[in-house]
Amino acid sequence: MNENGLSTLTIREKEVLSILSNGSTNKETAEKLNISVRTVETHRKNIMQKLNIKNIAGLIKFSIANNLTFLD
Repeated sequence: MNENGLSTLTIREKEVLSILSNGSTNKETAEKLNISVRTVETHRKNIMQKLNIKNIAGLIKFSIANNLTFLD
């Protein structure tokens, strides 16, 4: 996992990552950002490739470490 990879993400990828990491589904994320579910899936795939993260748990861990997730 690339902990320093935040700078490689686009603004939109950071938005998608933040929303997903806060518990939203792909559909909910798409609705919040007014984009298609397929676009959310593509952003998630690109994020995972850029950060060399293999699963959703890794995405959430990265998001927490980089203050993109807001815990209740």
